[in-house]
Amino acid sequence: MNDDLAQPLCLDVGLSLGHKRWIAPAPEVMRHAAAIKREADLPEAVAILLAQRGVLPEQAKAFLTPALRNLLPDPRNLRDMDKAAARILDALTARQKIAIFADYDVDGGSSAALLVDWLRQMSHSATLYVPDRIDEGYGPNIPAMQELGVTHDLIICVDCGTLSHEPIAAAGCDVVVLDHHLGGADLPTCVAVVNPNRQDETGDLGHLCAAAVVFLVLVEMNRRLREDHSTTGPDLMAMLDLVALATVADVAPLVGVNRAFVRQGLTVMARRARAGLVALCDVARLDRAPNAYHLGFVLGPRVNAGGRIGEADLGARLLCETDPHKAQAMAARLESLNTDRREIEAAVREAALTQAEARGLDAPLVWAAGDGWHAGVVGIVASRLKETANRPSIVIGFDGDAGKGSGRSVAGVDLGAAIQKLTAEGLIEKGGGHKMAAGLSLHRAQLEPAMARLSDLLARQGAGESTYQDLRVDAVILPSGATPDLLEMLEQAGPFGASAPAPRFALPSLRISFTKPVGEAHLKFTATDGGPVAMEGIAFGAMDGPLGPALQEAQRSGRKMHLAGRLELNHWQGRTKVQLRLEDAAWAEGAPS
Repeated sequence: MNDDLAQPLCLDVGLSLGHKRWIAPAPEVMRHAAAIKREADLPEAVAILLAQRGVLPEQAKAFLTPALRNLLPDPRNLRDMDKAAARILDALTARQKIAIFADYDVDGGSSAALLVDWLRQMSHSATLYVPDRIDEGYGPNIPAMQELGVTHDLIICVDCGTLSHEPIAAAGCDVVVLDHHLGGADLPTCVAVVNPNRQDETGDLGHLCAAAVVFLVLVEMNRRLREDHSTTGPDLMAMLDLVALATVADVAPLVGVNRAFVRQGLTVMARRARAGLVALCDVARLDRAPNAYHLGFVLGPRVNAGGRIGEADLGARLLCETDPHKAQAMAARLESLNTDRREIEAAVREAALTQAEARGLDAPLVWAAGDGWHAGVVGIVASRLKETANRPSIVIGFDGDAGKGSGRSVAGVDLGAAIQKLTAEGLIEKGGGHKMAAGLSLHRAQLEPAMARLSDLLARQGAGESTYQDLRVDAVILPSGATPDLLEMLEQAGPFGASAPAPRFALPSLRISFTKPVGEAHLKFTATDGGPVAMEGIAFGAMDGPLGPALQEAQRSGRKMHLAGRLELNHWQGRTKVQLRLEDAAWAEGAPS
């Protein structure tokens, strides 16, 4: 029997309104959860979540209170760390001129801000350079590196540079690379390349984003200052807000030390000490301390907006800014650019989805390409295609015969390695990235052969094999059991994000007592099982599909429904209530005729 079909169904839902099977935890997970519940005296829902994470019963308490000091790796385990730290400290001691060449996304901006902040506290200023996405493209380029090399003694490339052999050779000064993108067979000739995804690394730290790599360099430099100069370096714990932002925004897996980085970083962010992040929270109208969701979906897109469609260095400069008034002006500009970005993205998304659907959404690779599609939004649109088709996706925009594209992958499929193989085979001009995201450049004539080859490479990794879309449910819960206390305990198992999703619950046999359309396509609702507690919820985008009309039909007919989604705390007018962010539903008594 097919192993997928052998998985236990939750509430016997084999075909939901969202055309999914609801998959319950495997029996061995439930046995593991029972042991955790006994050993650590935890609610069943929390125990199941820890069991899904592979936490042993005796580790449960420690997992819920992760300490950075226990999880932080020794920076010296990374190759070239000694060389990188020594060269930067030498530049500091000799008062040499330092330039920071950063990628234009959140990870690049955060990485640059970490270095700028650290150097500033050591009474040293650095030049920040962020390439224009459209005119210069990703990573170091020869003209920019030559220009920086004339006036600087050291260039530090952050979140880029591992594959930039010619631009780095052209710099004419010392170069240090601090990166996390996949490395090639050869490294550029420079002072140091600190990158956990070099081919000669173990890969144990391959889940770190670039800002985390930069943070480890700062840890090593502070250690050297203490040992060699009896000097205390800057407070690195206060810089974890930037590491947290980059980790979540770059979709790095929230496991191991990444989880501790984000937990501690959110605590730092709540103190509102960094002018740029305070201004960003204010312009986004966040009325409480940010959580991981806000980093990925509220703050991150705004930092990215400058690099996508406007001023490439604006997000990085905001994160570096110390003057609250200047930070407010920058944040307001980013807010305006982000609004423009949404409009551009919506137009490209509609065209790309139409094209991809015509080509077929069941192939190993879903892709679309079009003239004039803005290079700054193709990555976001690729994410939307991936979510729609549950397949690796590529979206490419052409300017004449030159195309620039971006891709997003699904779990278990290494898109970055496949893109690198295309480059090595000469099927595209250049490309690279990491497992879940990658970029590429190609000529129009290369498009069809490259996409065919990429589809073949991804198929060999298993992309597109499953004919089922599964919705994994962690536990079944009644409205009366969904309490703020339970959610606060579940939050201790967080933060939630890539490779560590928030728990998903199924609520069985509920009657829909109230529905109300909100905005263009959303639906608020209230559901009850007849007990004293009703469950309020919201279904985003429900009216664009079968979910919204079905909820309204259930309210009219009184038919019961199984609901599935994430529980969250809703803070409104001084009150805190649990609500359900609905993802899917199924008829509990058969579909209405």
